[in-house]
Amino acid sequence: MSILIDEKTKVIVQGITGRDGSFHAKQMKQYGTNVVAGISPGKGGQEIDGIPVYNSMQQAVKETSANTSIIFVPAKFATDAIYESADSGIKLIVTISEGIPIIDMIKITEYLERKNIHIIGPNSPGLISPGKSKVGILPAQIFKKGKIGLISRSGTLTYEIVDHITKSGLGESTCIGIGGDPIIGMNFIDCLKLFEKDQETEAVALIGEIGGNAEELTADFVKQNITKPVVGFIVGKTAPPGKRMGHAGAIISGGSGTASEKIAALEEAGISVANQPSEVATLLKSKL
Repeated sequence: MSILIDEKTKVIVQGITGRDGSFHAKQMKQYGTNVVAGISPGKGGQEIDGIPVYNSMQQAVKETSANTSIIFVPAKFATDAIYESADSGIKLIVTISEGIPIIDMIKITEYLERKNIHIIGPNSPGLISPGKSKVGILPAQIFKKGKIGLISRSGTLTYEIVDHITKSGLGESTCIGIGGDPIIGMNFIDCLKLFEKDQETEAVALIGEIGGNAEELTADFVKQNITKPVVGFIVGKTAPPGKRMGHAGAIISGGSGTASEKIAALEEAGISVANQPSEVATLLKSKL
């Protein structure tokens, strides 16, 4: 099995005629993802690498019965793109776009929750179920079908950790980059609920970082609700307070959100925390 995406996932690329949209649409299609359409208002009727382009989500979903969209639209248009996707009948929205205003995301998450629609991101690299489907910008060659679920707030560091997991022989069931902005869609807990029910996933890796209290809340949830082994890694141990590191969510303020606090919370919940990225795979193997 896997979570959120598999061989049956039908994907629409919003912003497919742009530089990033066209490049990654081709990469996803080459991986085997069922990319059924692209959206670019005013450019309907074209094809990008054999993928038909439509003017609107409503038209594309009606023609293709797609259930997933991925957004490569610039931030100033991304909010409208998310609403258009939600109103077209899509059930999973993957938002690569970064720079979406926080106030917009607060309204969007409330709206999508009422409609029972999942959103990953914004500022996310997407997700992959190895050997089945990739919806995002993740480098497919480092992933291998296996039994570890991975959820991450970080970006490129995730790829290093995945490489170690793959080389250890464990492989991955589904890997999700939930995004690093202060307000995001699916979070650690939302993903953990799905991994707990997934028969293919035998253990979960959490890649957290400084800022906010997501890891602390997750630690309490794991202690009370998760039966599968969980291993953690926290990015930003040496980050100075008050300075943003990487993106909007990674900032320590008011004496909270530090790496040490997060590590302590995870360990108190019985979650083993790696000191180095390479140790994540080692810890996972020790628990299986």
